[in-house]
Amino acid sequence: MSQTSPRRRRTLLAVPAVALAATLALTACVPVQRSKAGGATAGTVTTVPIGDQQVREGGDLVMALSAEPDRLDPTTSSSLYTRYVMETMCQKLYDIDAEGTVVPMLATALPTVSDGGKTVTFPVHTGYRFADGTPFDADAVVTTLERNLTKDDSSRKSEMGPVSSIDAVDDHTVRIRYATPFAPITAALADRAGMVMSPTALEQEGDGFGDHPVCIGPYKFVERVPQTSITVERDPQYHDPASAHFDRITYRIITDASIRAQNLKSGDVQVADSISTQDVDELMRRKDLSVLRTGSLGYQGITINLANQDGVGTDPKPLDTPLATQRTVRQALSMSINRAELVQSVFRGWADVACSPIPDSSVFATDASKACPEYDPERSKQLLEQAGVEQPFPIEMEVTNTPDTVRFAQALQAQARAGGFAITITPVEYTTLLDDQTRGDFQALQLGWSGRVDPHGNIGSFLGTGGGNNYPGYSDPDVDDLISRAAQATDQQERADLYGQLVTKVQQDDPIIYLYRTRSITGVSKDVAGVSTYADGVVRLSQAAFVEGGSK
Repeated sequence: MSQTSPRRRRTLLAVPAVALAATLALTACVPVQRSKAGGATAGTVTTVPIGDQQVREGGDLVMALSAEPDRLDPTTSSSLYTRYVMETMCQKLYDIDAEGTVVPMLATALPTVSDGGKTVTFPVHTGYRFADGTPFDADAVVTTLERNLTKDDSSRKSEMGPVSSIDAVDDHTVRIRYATPFAPITAALADRAGMVMSPTALEQEGDGFGDHPVCIGPYKFVERVPQTSITVERDPQYHDPASAHFDRITYRIITDASIRAQNLKSGDVQVADSISTQDVDELMRRKDLSVLRTGSLGYQGITINLANQDGVGTDPKPLDTPLATQRTVRQALSMSINRAELVQSVFRGWADVACSPIPDSSVFATDASKACPEYDPERSKQLLEQAGVEQPFPIEMEVTNTPDTVRFAQALQAQARAGGFAITITPVEYTTLLDDQTRGDFQALQLGWSGRVDPHGNIGSFLGTGGGNNYPGYSDPDVDDLISRAAQATDQQERADLYGQLVTKVQQDDPIIYLYRTRSITGVSKDVAGVSTYADGVVRLSQAAFVEGGSK
């Protein structure tokens, strides 16, 4: 099989594969110097508070999005930018606050766990209505959760764990039974798995629900113009109408960071996500703008296609290439990357080194999760020699076609050259990249994950066999066992230790090479207040408003 997917038939250098000794040379892991430039010294700002400012009701807000969202379907979507839009119209059973604490939303209290952790029960509000007028109750919650578990292309199934049954105890109580305990469920319900959809709309729309989504939120879906914009408007059915201050919110797709910044400065948009690290210092000096900045629970990395030939959710089918079959080659690639230097030179310190899927801020972080593979380009070339592959070893890496991402990829390309690699960069549209990783139509790609408050949300569906986001097609029984045991453990230290063991194993196999964590940097006009960005990366507009003194 060729080094790339069959569909593209790109021509790359032929690379002979030779058998290695049974015992592979494993890379060492070392502590990494964390970034200390602008991002570290400027502090964290999660919210532009309304405070005692006078709210001006009405008006149309425009937010510039750095990429187009995928399908607006909580069950199947995988894009961070989809979560931006859903935040205003698809509320969840739980949410996180600025400190990363899980708090009730459509549920009225945190779950009660019984039967040795195998029964999870939680109460939900009654008297609420979906945007189409359908009553919200426990049965509606069950309908959504069962769809997440049973839909063929669901990305939520692995996030919900080994569910045995879901039922409505009464109108305001939901019960989930498990075959084995599953500690991450509350955190899972604080994200897309917990976004409750209208049963009426699900029945009417079926697989087309994402084209006309109906949920509960202060705003409701109006229209989508592909590659251009998505619009929501105030929902009169919402149970707290006073909390929605805009008439409409339009999410305008502007993929070029410099154009987003220019539109923000001119007032054509009032909020802009993913401010370029090249622009952030200038924007922070402006008196007419606020800049939100916070760390991330997620990561950016290189995903290697090991066995994803037929698409996510299908049985792993190993690719017959040295990069896919020989972990020594992947270890060499990881060793050829100086993560700390990339963060400083490309992002001016407005990012953080990532060594694993577990952020350093997590209560489950350990020395193992904080230590990166050693940077040693000379050792990298030795490993490639041991693997018997031609040098420079060719890799085609897809990336999003944004200037910041391409600049990062070019810097990584230059570093890897010293380690014996010849990386070809292929920039594509963000939605194309999502499609390619889902279909398995790539050799390697650079993309990330916005992160979840519980590490299982960064690990289970990405590294577990058959996981809904397992784009490498990775399958290892030891890793599967560690994922399962960590999810069942209720003791924090025990879970942390298990995740430490998992990270050590994954760094030996390198299906994903973890590189850095973005800082969520959001520009906001001083005409607007109530905008928040937390560590989950979502820009929150539900409580935002124009304030007196500004212009529409």
